[in-house]
Amino acid sequence: MDEDLKKLKDIIADVLNVDPDEIKPETTFTDDLGADSLDLYQIVMGIEEEFGLTVAPEMAEKVSTVEEALNLIKGAQGEA
Repeated sequence: MDEDLKKLKDIIADVLNVDPDEIKPETTFTDDLGADSLDLYQIVMGIEEEFGLTVAPEMAEKVSTVEEALNLIKGAQGEA
């Protein structure tokens, strides 16, 4: 498994108190995991802290799936 995906799943699992094994790239934050705007904010903060990134609010608002969040991370790291 991609190391960034594992870190991302750990952040999401920690914030939402879900099993990391239940989180797939196609998993949606709101529909599948029941995240609200505060949860999403905490996930973005976790991403910023874990990966040493700054995520623009307008970019964060466009993220609805785990895969989109991973692409955001990779893009910010210059890997996309």
